Amino acid sequence: MREELLAIIERNSRIDLKELAVLLGTEEAMIANELADMEREGIICGYHTMIDWEKTSKEKVSALIEVRVTPQRGQGFDSIAERIYKYPEVQSVYLISGSYDLMVILEGRTLREVASFVSDKLSALDSVLSVATHFILKKYKDHGTVLDKKKEDEREMITP
Repeated sequence: MREELLAIIERNSRIDLKELAVLLGTEEAMIANELADMEREGIICGYHTMIDWEKTSKEKVSALIEVRVTPQRGQGFDSIAERIYKYPEVQSVYLISGSYDLMVILEGRTLREVASFVSDKLSALDSVLSVATHFILKKYKDHGTVLDKKKEDEREMITP
C-alpha cells in the first residue's frame, strides 16, 4: 500500500484523506498514520505546488548547469554538492553520470543574474573544474505535468 499511496500523492499532493482512503480501500486514520510515519522517516520530504511562471507577471529565468568537479578525498562529491546547494538561487543538485559530475538547477530574475552567479560563485569554487550553462527557454512538461496543453477546438462542425 505504501508505494501506491506515494504514487498517488506524488501526482496530487492536495488529495484529501477521504479520497485517498476510498482509492486505497482503507480507513482515513490508517492513511493519516501512514503519511505521518513516512514524513517522520524522511520518505516524504516535502509537498510542492507547481506553478507555470510564464503565465504570471513575475520575471524568472531557470538554467541547468552541468558541473565537472574534483571529488574530495574521503567525501567524494558530497562536500562540494553541499556547498553548492546552500546557495538560495540553487533549486536542485544531482550527481549524474556522463561527462559532468553534477547537474545544478538554479533560478534568477534575469539571464545576466544567472550568468553572474555561475561565473562569480559557482565557477570560483575550489573543486569546480568546468561548467556548461543551459538556459531553459520553455517548459513543456515538468514533474509529469504538461504545461503547454493544446486547446481543443470546441466549435461544432456544421455539415450541409
